[in-house]
Amino acid sequence: MALPLSAFDEPDRLPIQLYHRTATQVDLTGKKVLEVSCGHGGGASYLMRTLKPASYTGLDLNTVGIEFCRKRHKLRGLNFVQGNAENLPFPDRSFDAVINVEAAINYRNVPRFFAEVHRVLRPGGSFLYADIRYADEFSTWEAELAAIPMRLTSEQFINAEVMRGLERNRFSDQITRRLPNIAFLRGIANDYAGGQGSLIYRRLENGEAAYRLFCFARD
Repeated sequence: MALPLSAFDEPDRLPIQLYHRTATQVDLTGKKVLEVSCGHGGGASYLMRTLKPASYTGLDLNTVGIEFCRKRHKLRGLNFVQGNAENLPFPDRSFDAVINVEAAINYRNVPRFFAEVHRVLRPGGSFLYADIRYADEFSTWEAELAAIPMRLTSEQFINAEVMRGLERNRFSDQITRRLPNIAFLRGIANDYAGGQGSLIYRRLENGEAAYRLFCFARD
């Protein structure tokens, strides 16, 4: 993307570019934003610093992770809340935008999550969503997406872009260079880290996995 990054952010360029591409489907300037499943908060910190929302709330089920976020990312307007994606602890119509990056695949009840997103969004709000599914889940995912009570405004398959990121995955290199030069060990490590030639890379390449980017609008 040739996205200009500070020296602080440069080591995390690949995930940052995914976050940036997902979040900039709409203008978040001055908006009240919720990220569901914020992990350790690096994406939340980057978006708060660069896209200038009025406020940004990161939610995650992991209590330890939320405590880490609160200690690590101390920015005005950025806060972190422990909670369940399928039962969001916020009043109706609380946010202008909801972000979800590669997380809903792990939820027990994805339609329930989509319903919660609709509930907490204000009219005119946006659901900015990036996720992956595998071939045996394609039909279920299509049905879930079709039932979202919001209007689809854009959709893009980003397998090629994700594969380019995996080709440059420094995490894979960090793991494999510490291992003995034994093929099966390096293969297992590469699959775990998601480098070029890993199982996830091969599935994206041959169409057995689909990585998609969406923007939905709440009318």
